[in-house]
This record gives sequence, C-alpha cells and structure tokens, in this order.
Amino acid sequence: MERSEMETAILESPAEGVARLTLNRPERGNAVVPELVRDLMAALDRVEADTEVRVLIVTGAGRNFCAGADLPGMQAYVENDLPRLEEPYNARLLHPLTQRLAGLSLPTLAAVNGAATAGGFDLSLACDMRLAGTSTRFGETYINLGLAPGNGGAWFLPRLVGSALAAELAFTGDLITAEQALEWRIVNRVVPDDRLQDEALALASRLASKPRKALMATKQLLRASWQSDLPGALNMSYWATHTLQYSADFREGVDAAIEKRTPRYNRPETERGS
Repeated sequence: MERSEMETAILESPAEGVARLTLNRPERGNAVVPELVRDLMAALDRVEADTEVRVLIVTGAGRNFCAGADLPGMQAYVENDLPRLEEPYNARLLHPLTQRLAGLSLPTLAAVNGAATAGGFDLSLACDMRLAGTSTRFGETYINLGLAPGNGGAWFLPRLVGSALAAELAFTGDLITAEQALEWRIVNRVVPDDRLQDEALALASRLASKPRKALMATKQLLRASWQSDLPGALNMSYWATHTLQYSADFREGVDAAIEKRTPRYNRPETERGS
C-alpha cells in the first residue's frame, strides 16, 4: 500500500481494493484532539473519492484504538468555564466525524486494539463491522466523567445489543472484555492480538473481491433499514436491484455461475466489453 502520513493519522492507499486508516497519536492512546478529527475527515474524503477503494479498515497505532477525548484538553476547557459560554465539549468536531464515518458509502471494518472507550468506542460503533484483539477492552465510559454518551453510542448500542444491555453499558461506565463484546454481538470476531491486523486485512480482502457497486448498494440498504418499515425497505431493494441488474458485474456473476468459475469483479468496464 502507498502510505500517506498526516499529523495525527496515516492513510494507506488501496492494495487490492482495501485501504487502511490509522489513528496515530499512540503516546496519548489516540485520544481525540481537533487535529486528529481534521486529519480523519480529510482521509475519509479521500477514501470516498478513490474509485479503487472498496473496503476501509480503521485502526489505532500503538497499544490502543482510541481512548476517547484528550483529558488535558478537556481540563483546559473546564478551567476556562467554557461549558456555559460555548457548545458542549468537542460536539462540533466529533459529531460530523461520526456521521462521516457511519455514512461512508463503502464497507468499513474497525480493527480494535487495546482500549476503545467513550468517543473511541463510539467511533468503532460507527463502522459496519468490528474485529477485536483478545486484550481489547470496550467501555461507554462517559458517565465516569459526569457526562452522558456524547458521540453516537446512545444511538448505535441499542441497535446492536438491545435497550437493556445498552443501558447497563451507559449507566455503569464499566469496561467489558473482547469476549464479552463478542457475546453481546458488539464485535464480529475476537482474534489473537498479534493476528488482529492480518485477520482484519483477510476479511477486508474477501469483501473487496465482491462487486463495488453491489457493496455500496448493500450498505445503503442495511443502514436505511434501521429507519424504515418493511414496505419502504422492499421498495429501496427494488430500485437497487433495478439499477444493479444492468451492471457489467451482474452479467459477470451470472456468466461465472453458469460456467462454474470464480467471477472476476471490479475490472474496468471497457475490459468487459460494455
């Protein structure tokens, strides 16, 4: 992969359709500061515009995925008595980032290492799938600082684990293990720490072998179904199918099935003779 280093993040350009975005403040547990949000937003814009990308891995450098807000920055905010004068801490920064990540048109996979707490936990929840290392710990820990879930956790968690378990996580602020997160269906898989990046790349590569347009349509349908009734979801599925059935990838899939061979997706349209 080609590597592009920003001040607080690293974007590796796609190899076989997979890009990797790494939060890169390891000395601070990849805690969120304005510079990190700026770099992540810029990287997501680049990923969205790159037609070679089909899947994005999001991970953290060093020991942790993301420890949430940067405490020294939060302390300075409180000491300046800004809560009464300005918007809630980091809301202007974090909320657009959460929406940008959750709304990315392509599948996203969080490779969660070490701690993923508060805003860091919520960033992992904004991804479509999550893999965790065996030593990973998750926590909706806002309550331990006298705050409520501030970056989407109160929206994501009930949809993943149900209202009772979401309430337990948010009310207690407890950390849970990777195995507990797997049991509660927060993560897709738990893998050895030293295999996390390899396993994430293997899964992402499997997804990237699928047709790009179909991946995008599938993600759109899955996300839209959270806020739709069955007739509305079926109507969206109808129009997605109506569009995709005219694609070269659909023709390739049908031909490959009939010829009993592995389909070759994501080639240029001109190569297919369309």
